[in-house]
Amino acid sequence: MIKTSSLSLKFDLEGRARASFVRELRRYVLDTGTRSMRNDFLTHVEPGLRGSRTPRAVHESMRSRDSFRFYSALRTTSQDLLYQSIRPELERQAELLNRFAKKTATRGAGSLRLDPALVVPRSVSAVDIHLMPGSYHTEYAPDDVTMGCVYDERLRISTFGLFGPDLDDIGRSVAKFVASRFTSFAPARILDLGCTVGHNTLPWKEAFPEAEVYGIDVSPPCLRYGHARARERGVAIHFEQMNACSLRYPDESFDVVFSSMFLHEIPKKEVPLILREAFRVLRPGGLMLHMELPPANELSPWDSFYLDWDGHYNNEPFYRSFRALDLKTTVTDAGFARGRYFQHVIPSWHALGSKRWRKELDRDLPVNDERTGRLKTGIRWFVFGAKK
Repeated sequence: MIKTSSLSLKFDLEGRARASFVRELRRYVLDTGTRSMRNDFLTHVEPGLRGSRTPRAVHESMRSRDSFRFYSALRTTSQDLLYQSIRPELERQAELLNRFAKKTATRGAGSLRLDPALVVPRSVSAVDIHLMPGSYHTEYAPDDVTMGCVYDERLRISTFGLFGPDLDDIGRSVAKFVASRFTSFAPARILDLGCTVGHNTLPWKEAFPEAEVYGIDVSPPCLRYGHARARERGVAIHFEQMNACSLRYPDESFDVVFSSMFLHEIPKKEVPLILREAFRVLRPGGLMLHMELPPANELSPWDSFYLDWDGHYNNEPFYRSFRALDLKTTVTDAGFARGRYFQHVIPSWHALGSKRWRKELDRDLPVNDERTGRLKTGIRWFVFGAKK
């Protein structure tokens, strides 16, 4: 795997300064701002929560607090500045980027299949998710990849290196978990739902090199970018434009169905459809795994309120309704046997390295921990799923 890419934007000195400022502002907000808000909650708000301690009740109590207003104002500002820091470089390099991606996409293994008839769901097209102008799907030129590039650069700037140099720590950690816990499991076909640009798709091919790996998404720019990125790295991935609610694959045609940070962006009524489709396309003995933020009922009032901030202010309208689901019941209703449901907290492969990671994996890591799904050193990933 290569750590730099010709698909990445080239930042001049001014551009690097902008990106560095945004990164450090975001770090300040998520560190100092969060700590100040938490202290305010524990000292002044929690003692007054006599009845309901739900995330909604905590949110209502915190909205008037200066610590919350300061945190929210700085965080939304830093998010806006994040995209502004990318825009000048993107506008200068967009034509070259599209040309390089198109050229790269003609070489090597793997494939790309777009569906001109597919209508991008309003859950994507009507919302600038993560406050990202144009969301994931907007195209500004023929064969455009720019929104895929924006998504890539956004993660690179905003995650402080915690996702690894290839931004693939979720996929890498989960694939390593499967290989470690299911030692005799040899999947022949693996499917990544809502793959965007394939950050977390490629590690599955590395973990299981004999497998065919597929990634689907509704965004043409992200799929084009991901396809070119995979070919540049010499990794054979099959990218297809498809809605996860209605998969165009035969019954029992995959051994693994995976997603990362995908389901909480989906309308609540569509989540059961996606899980039923996962059940349908899985072969007997296959695994369904979804990396998500922990459910509200397994966290403290503070932690659940804190994670719900994105649902209120980061243009993620389905975030809170997903976190309110009873995951075991939802998975069972999709067709999986109740006794085959599982959930795990998986340590970060990038943060720990092979030996320490394996040792940490053997521990029963708690869900209600400030490192689970948070941008903190020693980040951990919450995964739920089932075996068919």
